Amino acid sequence: MTQSPHDPAAATGAQDTGAPQGIDLSAARSHPTRAEAAAGSAPTAGQPGSDLPENAVAVPGLVFDVDEASFEALVALSNDVPVVIDLWAEWCGPCKQLSPVLERVVESYGGRVVLAKIDVDANPRLQQAFGVQSIPTIVALLKGQPAPLFQGAQPEPAIRQVLDQVVEVAGQQGMTKIAVPANGEVPAEAPPAHPEALAALEAGDLDGAERIYRAALAEAPADADAKLGLVRVEMLKRTSGVDATAALAAADADPKDVDAALLAADVELATGEVEAAFRRLLGLFPAATPDDKERIRLRLLDHFEVVGGEDPRVVAARGRLMRALF
Repeated sequence: MTQSPHDPAAATGAQDTGAPQGIDLSAARSHPTRAEAAAGSAPTAGQPGSDLPENAVAVPGLVFDVDEASFEALVALSNDVPVVIDLWAEWCGPCKQLSPVLERVVESYGGRVVLAKIDVDANPRLQQAFGVQSIPTIVALLKGQPAPLFQGAQPEPAIRQVLDQVVEVAGQQGMTKIAVPANGEVPAEAPPAHPEALAALEAGDLDGAERIYRAALAEAPADADAKLGLVRVEMLKRTSGVDATAALAAADADPKDVDAALLAADVELATGEVEAAFRRLLGLFPAATPDDKERIRLRLLDHFEVVGGEDPRVVAARGRLMRALF
């Protein structure tokens, strides 16, 4: 985290609080909204002639800049779609580290959440409204209500875990609309990631695929495709040659055997029994040692990666995991 040179806390040594102190919207209501100008005459759900589905709302983009003039439109948007706000500055090193990872993660949710970026140097009243004492500061906005998420650069898995929670809470509040960029452009289909690794997998060369993915992650630790590929390869290696019936029987015979349960859960996931795998691993927590709880947690996170963070089964299991841990 980096303290803002415009913040009195930077001079007094005050501690980071990480929590917005309440939003004064009066500072954002004296000018036309830039978000409305960016959207132009784009159709919105429910209007005659709209090409958008009923559960869609037009936005400038899934990632866009917001200033004091356009903040009111952002608050209105947060009634329909959960908004993640990135409070940053050009001079902030951790901001530059976090920004591309955060943007990529938000875009991977396909419009279930949007990212609004606020330059605190250019918008000091918004910095003050959120009580920002260090940057980057990441805040969620749900139906106009701010909620602190985290401060400082974070690894991609941690960001996904936080945003999964944001989307889950938004759904519980009835926020089920999908954000659609107003320009209506459909992204071009991306070429397959790491084709050499995919070729190795097709040839049955699991070790070769693992080496390729590990090399890719060594060069670019934020490479989500390489991470997911490595998780899948590791699961394939663990289940290769395993008698599924015997593995499940062994785990059922001794429900406290963590090693047997981890293997059985892998088998269940590999055969499409997603909820059974999650249920088995989550059921281990009450009697598990601290070390075993960490092993179980990491295996669950791997399974979440394989299934996909937006899958409702993952959302439900992630909530149960959080309750089991805390």
